[in-house]
This record gives sequence, C-alpha cells and structure tokens, in this order.
Amino acid sequence: MRVFNLPDLGEGLQEAEIVEWHVKPGDSIESDQAMVSVETDKAIVEVPAPYGGKVEKLFGDPGTKIHVGAPLIGFEGAVADTGTIVGDLATKKSTVKAAQAKATTEVKATPAVRALARSLNVDLASVEPTGPGGTATSEDVKRAARGDGSRKDAPSPQRGMRSSMARNMALAHQEVAAVTVIDDADVEHWPKGTSALARLARAIIVAAKAEPGLNAWYDAKADARTVREEVDLGIAVDLPDGLLVPVLRNAHRVGSEDLARELEQLVAKARERSLSPEMLRGATITLSNFGAIGGRYASPMVVPPQVAILGAGRIERRAVVSKEGEIVAHRVLPLSLTFDHRAATGGEAARFLNAMKADLQG
Repeated sequence: MRVFNLPDLGEGLQEAEIVEWHVKPGDSIESDQAMVSVETDKAIVEVPAPYGGKVEKLFGDPGTKIHVGAPLIGFEGAVADTGTIVGDLATKKSTVKAAQAKATTEVKATPAVRALARSLNVDLASVEPTGPGGTATSEDVKRAARGDGSRKDAPSPQRGMRSSMARNMALAHQEVAAVTVIDDADVEHWPKGTSALARLARAIIVAAKAEPGLNAWYDAKADARTVREEVDLGIAVDLPDGLLVPVLRNAHRVGSEDLARELEQLVAKARERSLSPEMLRGATITLSNFGAIGGRYASPMVVPPQVAILGAGRIERRAVVSKEGEIVAHRVLPLSLTFDHRAATGGEAARFLNAMKADLQG
C-alpha cells in the first residue's frame, strides 16, 4: 500500500481535523482531485490527490484530528516512497466512533456548516435541514443550537479558530508593549454608498507610505524591526466560530477603484471558509472595522510580528465646528491605532494617524 501523509499546511500548523471525505475505499481517483476537506485553526482546506490511483484505506473518520506527517490516505499498490510511511499503519485506529461519523456524514451540509455545527456543539443528525435538496444551512444549525434543550452555561472546550484566537491573544497580551492613540475623521463629504472598508484600506496604504515604521514586523528575540515596502493588509473578519484575518496581498498596488471589489471578495471567501493558507499569513498591518458592528473606540490587539493595527469605530453624526466657526452636525469616523511601543515611537504612530485622517478627510 502506498501511503500519503497529511502535508504541511503552512503557518506553523501541526494538525488538522477531518471535515469530510470526498472519496471512499475502492474509488479510482486522478492526480489533483480533491480527496478530503480538513479544518485547521485558520481555515477549511481541500487536500488534493498527490497522484492517481485506487483508494485502499482512509486513516480517520470525520472529526478525527491528524498530525502533520501522519497517514491520511492509502492507495493500492507497492510502496513507492518509504519516506511517506509513518509507523505500523495496520494498527492505526480512528478516534471517532463509527456511529457518530455515520450520523454526521448522512446529513447534507457544506464544510463551513459542518464547522459551525462543531463550534456550537450541535449534532448535525439532530438538525432539520431547510436548504435545497435537504441540505442543512447555517441558520438550521443556529436554530438547533438555540433550541436543543441543553444547558447553555455548561463549559465546553474551544476548538478551531476560537482556540487559535485564544492562543494568539494570550501571546500578544504577554509580549507586546501596546499603546493606543485615537482620533476622529470628519467624513461628511463622503458620497452616498462609499465603502468605509475600502476608504480605510486606502488611508492605511497612504499612511504606510508617509510613515513606514508602522507597516513593519518586529523580531523580539533579535530586537530587530523590518520595515516592509509592500503593504500586505490583514482584514479582521468576524465569524460565528471565531475570528479570521485574511490578507490582501500587495494592497498598495490595487487601484482605488478596485479596492472595494477586492476587499468584498476577500471577506466573502473568509465567510465561506474557502481561503487558502497562503491568504491567511504574512500581514504587515491589520485593519479591524469593528464599527460596522458597533462601538466607537477600542484597543485592538497587535499580534506579533506585526507592529500596528488600526481599529475603526461606528460612523455617527456629531457636533463639530466648521471652518467658518459654526457648530454643525457631521458624520464622524473614530480611529484607534494600537502599536507596539518596542518597535515604534509615539511620534511615528501620531504621524501615521495624521496621514490616515488627512486622506479620509480629503
């Protein structure tokens, strides 16, 4: 039997959980055909077949966690690469009961809906599907979570993205010397229908050019800051099962007229959990548009090795003094810039925020 091990999925991830198999023993598959969907701390990823052949064995049912380098799938035929064999394959057993796996796989649902069900501790077998062709939807899962009769105050372990978020936030709190500066931008002149997310992204790009020190990475062990020329902009996306930060690569090269479309596509992929690992790594600075949900100011967390994160609050009408000295009601956008004081000065942060404000008000 030729065994294919779980490959390195990037971002330092050590394990993944099987969400759904797309093949079964006895199937003949082609190279690059999607074999299985697995969930990491960051996203749901489809693993393609490394070569064509006939499937002999699956090393795990849906719900099984597999470490990188451990057996994932076996193909019929003689062993061609001993480097892919790990341990005594005949003794490997699933960690999920067959009955539980059967109940899960009998329900039609997308990988994203299955991930939501796990995060809410909902058994898909108990969900009444309302989607096309008897498919369970996210609303079906949420409805089951609200009415399943279980204790809502019972503790449950955090998994997937929430577990990753907990580790990252703990690291950031322990390591970063975080300082937040705040200001307001008068955006009364923005035309109706303006994408606040796109305007904020453009302002960050402008500010990174004016004050590059905040578009940077900091290596605490080496006490070294790397100022980045390219702006790889992380966008914080709030999801039912945690927080994802997809990255708009080379945002500074995207034209102003294309920013809104590119960002909308990025956020949509995050909500669908269809992001590749490459789209979730390497941000040089992050934007959190929390005001789209609520809140005015915040102290967003800087996640190493980044040096800064910009939080944008809720746009609301406030009394301001016009250039003519009159008190008028204008739309105001609150800005909160948190930076790592080990790698940036207060002056650099203030100049960065000034440049953002000038672009937003221009």
